[in-house]
Amino acid sequence: MASSANSSNPPSVSASKTKTKTKKKHFVSQKVSVFRAGNPVVSVFMWGVNHSQINELNHVPTPVMLLPDDFKANSKIKVSNHLFNKENLPSNFKFKEYCPQVFRNLRERFGVDDIDYQISLTRQAPYSNRESRTSMLFLSSYDRRYVIKQISSEDIADMHTFLCDYHQYIVNCHGNMVLPQFLGMYRLSVDSEETYMLVMRNVFGHRHTIHRKYDLKGSLVSREASDKEKGKELPTLKDMDFLNQNQKVYVDSEEKKSFMEKLRKDVEFLAHLKIMDYSLLLGIHEVQRQEEEGDISVATSEEDNNPQGHSPEVLVTSRVWGSVFGEGPSLGDVYAIRSSDYAPQREVYFMGLIDILTQYDTKKKAAHAAKTVKHGAGAEISTVNPEQYAKRFMDFITNIFA
Repeated sequence: MASSANSSNPPSVSASKTKTKTKKKHFVSQKVSVFRAGNPVVSVFMWGVNHSQINELNHVPTPVMLLPDDFKANSKIKVSNHLFNKENLPSNFKFKEYCPQVFRNLRERFGVDDIDYQISLTRQAPYSNRESRTSMLFLSSYDRRYVIKQISSEDIADMHTFLCDYHQYIVNCHGNMVLPQFLGMYRLSVDSEETYMLVMRNVFGHRHTIHRKYDLKGSLVSREASDKEKGKELPTLKDMDFLNQNQKVYVDSEEKKSFMEKLRKDVEFLAHLKIMDYSLLLGIHEVQRQEEEGDISVATSEEDNNPQGHSPEVLVTSRVWGSVFGEGPSLGDVYAIRSSDYAPQREVYFMGLIDILTQYDTKKKAAHAAKTVKHGAGAEISTVNPEQYAKRFMDFITNIFA
C-alpha cells in the first residue's frame, strides 16, 4: 500500500507544476489599439513621444542653468520583436530624443506645458499639412497646435551647431521674438531607415482658419506661385503675388513698431550666424468671412475655460474678435496680431519666421554666382550673402504694412 501511495503522489505534483507553467505562459492580447497611424514612421513617432524623457523629467526639478553636455545629450529606446500593439507598430524600431533637457527648458520658456505637448502629439495621429513637393513629411498635430517637420541629417547637424546660440538668444529676449519656437527633435529608425523630425509651434495657431497665406523673402526673381500652386484651395503665395494683389497688412502703429523691433533683432541674430534664405510666413484670417461661414472651423479647447483640463477638442465658437482679442494675450496664438480700426475689413494676421537653418556656405555662394550670371548683378535673387539678405528682407517687410 505504501508503494501505491508513493507512486500516486509524484504525478499529482507534476500535474500541478505543469498547470502553473501554462498559466505563466498565457498571453492576453492588448484590447485597446493605440498610436495608430497609416504611416509606420508616424506610429513610431507617437509611441516615442509618449515614452520620451518627458515622463522622467516631469519628476525632476528644472536645472538652474544648462550645461554644455546638455546640448550633446540624447536618450535612446530600442524595441526588438515586441508583442504589444503589433498591428499598428513595426516589430523592430528605435527612437532617439535629442537634447531632452534643452528642449524641456525651451518649452518652459515658450509657455508650453510638457503634458499638453505630449497629449497633442500622441492622442490622435497627426495629419498631413500640405501637398509636399518632396517625399518629406510635413504634419500638424491633430489639434493644430504644433507642426512636425521631417528634416535631413544635415539639418540635424545644423541644429546642434545652432541650438546653443538659439537657446541663449531666447533667454536674453525672454522669448519675445518671431523666430520659430523649436520644441523637440527626434530620430526614428524603422526598417533600417532613419527619419528625423523637428517639432515647432504652429505659426497659425489653432483657433482660426487661414484664408490667405504668403511666403515672403524680399526677393523678386522666381518669387511667384506656379499656376498649379494657385489652383489649390489654400495656395502658398509669394512676394510677387503679394505685390500684384496690392495686399497690405493693416495694424496699429504701436503693433507695427513692436513687431518690427522683434523682427529686426531676430534678423540681426540670424545674420550674425551667417544664416539666410529664411522667410516671413504670413497668414490672414478674415473675421467676417468666418462669421458668415458659421465659425465651424475655428478651433479652441476645453482648457480655454478650464486651465487644468488636458483634453483639446474642436468646438464651435463665436469669440473670434471679442474675448479672444479683447483683453490680455490671445490665448496661445503668440504670432497673432489683429487688424487696426482703420483696416478695410476685420482680419487677424499671423506672422513668424520660418526655414532658419540655411547657412551661407560654399554651396550657396556657388548658387549666388550662377544666378548672378543668369539674371544680372542687380537682380533681386534670393541667394545672396547674409548681410545683404537681411537688409533686403527688412526693407521688403517694412513695406508690407499700410
